[in-house]
Amino acid sequence: MMLEGYSDEDFKQTVWRAIRLVVIVTVVATPLVWWKGGWASAALLLLGAAISGTGLWEWLRLMSTVMLSMDGGGKGTPVAGVLIGFFVRLGIAIVLLYVSLKYLDGSVYALAAGLVLGVVCLTIEGLRMLNAWTV
Repeated sequence: MMLEGYSDEDFKQTVWRAIRLVVIVTVVATPLVWWKGGWASAALLLLGAAISGTGLWEWLRLMSTVMLSMDGGGKGTPVAGVLIGFFVRLGIAIVLLYVSLKYLDGSVYALAAGLVLGVVCLTIEGLRMLNAWTV
């Protein structure tokens, strides 16, 4: 089986590389979106990318805590605290999305692009990891 050598550290490194890629793409894309669609569209892209990036970070935190508790370590952050943080961040994201769509007159496509960025970057990093294992 191919996942035999996949460790918790591999998972963490993959997610951190995906977060780094989200930041890089956002830094490159924001001026382009600002130039083409205005400051409101650039702000929506930044908001979507921030929600996406923090979602990846929160997922990393949740999965690391669950893996630690499953390994029997039991030390570190309790799972309940991490779950509460996860749902609080989700609630804040929903409020930010509502407010930004209501008051910013930018492109909804820029917001959607920012929100999808985390999934795209995580997919790219996963494919890179698979490629490294098969070569």
